[in-house]
Amino acid sequence: MIVRIATEGQYRLADDQLPRLQELDGEVVAAAESGDPERFQRGFAELLEFVRSGELLDDAHLGASDAILPPPDVSLDEAIREFDAEGLIPS
Repeated sequence: MIVRIATEGQYRLADDQLPRLQELDGEVVAAAESGDPERFQRGFAELLEFVRSGELLDDAHLGASDAILPPPDVSLDEAIREFDAEGLIPS
């Protein structure tokens, strides 16, 4: 799976990393739905760090991203507008 972090770049994650990625995504969505900005920021930072543990793709890579995460400085209100019922990461 290829995940883009807006303003940063694209990262390739192995198939065996997907369950943890989806778990972190669910935690971020739950934090956003709770309206708790501190919980959201902690969870989103953890999600970003996990994605960054993948292989950073070269800027010349033209392949499509499977998921696009908001930039690291996204606010809770901005993030809520980007979520759908299933979160940011497709199942």
